[in-house]
Amino acid sequence: MTKPAAPKRHLPTSPFKAPVAPAPKHFAVGDQVTHDVHGLGRVIGIEDGVAVLVDFGPAQMRILSPYAKMTKL
Repeated sequence: MTKPAAPKRHLPTSPFKAPVAPAPKHFAVGDQVTHDVHGLGRVIGIEDGVAVLVDFGPAQMRILSPYAKMTKL
């Protein structure tokens, strides 16, 4: 099974509530973060709404928005 390319839209006549989109994550230089794959790191650069550059110790990674696997500590 494949995932549909576009999200389902909410019809105004639907008895169900419209899904709420999560708020975008914002990071600042110096923030300590954790990533599901790369582990603990520190934000060292920001590209406005596009990507965040994070130093994970042995490697620096450019994490693209929407930062699904990364959280601020």
